[in-house]
Amino acid sequence: MDWNKTKTIFIVVFAILNVFLYSLYLSQYTEAQNVRVLGETSIDDSLEQDNISYEALPDYPKEMSYVSADTASFSKDELDKFKNQTFVIASETILKSTLHESFKIKNSKGDYQFKTFLADYVPYGEEYLLWEIIEENQFAVFFQKVEDYPIYFNANAMLIIFWDAEGNIVNYEQQRFGEFEYFNKKKDILSPRDVINTLYSRDFLKKDSKVTSVSLGYSTLITLTKTQVFAPTWRVRVELKNGEYEDHFVNAIEGKIVEFQNERDENVDY
Repeated sequence: MDWNKTKTIFIVVFAILNVFLYSLYLSQYTEAQNVRVLGETSIDDSLEQDNISYEALPDYPKEMSYVSADTASFSKDELDKFKNQTFVIASETILKSTLHESFKIKNSKGDYQFKTFLADYVPYGEEYLLWEIIEENQFAVFFQKVEDYPIYFNANAMLIIFWDAEGNIVNYEQQRFGEFEYFNKKKDILSPRDVINTLYSRDFLKKDSKVTSVSLGYSTLITLTKTQVFAPTWRVRVELKNGEYEDHFVNAIEGKIVEFQNERDENVDY
């Protein structure tokens, strides 16, 4: 057998095979791109037909990490610097405070002054973001944040402030997580446009509605005994035809719809 000739034949065959596989890859890639463009065009047309619109979409980080943290315990020593209130620690992780002196929920201009109250009266107050004010029931809900992103509807990461009929804060209840740890490898996240398309394709967006905001936060992915894992999550705020509002939440990495049991006031535009 002429091995040199055989070797040459194998080299030619493999070269032809590589060219074929590369051309096949290019064909499939081009087809996928065309399908994606057609899909986006189709959804845009469908949104327009259903009279569904959206505001200018925000800039966003292209990658984010899952994070984890342990529920934090409160100790009497860390509470000593906060005066004019009595603390009760329940189950080590729930802090209940009752104020001795009145603190007006609003200033002379009628604006809520939560920032001052959080700084002067609430341990780790800088860790919380205002989520919702329920004026008729005289309380406000705050979510603990990871950097600037709120943790949505996790009882272990909430602060609730209560006030009386005269507008004086009377007490609050607080829970929090300790230091957050980031998973080493960041993941690509869905764009705001992708999220809107996901909600529309799954019939979550109603006709004649308007997406008023799209923002990032975290939702609980895994709950262990003390440790919890959180996933980056998009919140999509939608104004309905009748003027009411709906919130939708989508896992920003996996694209899954995230549902919470908490009842929210749909008439308030946060």
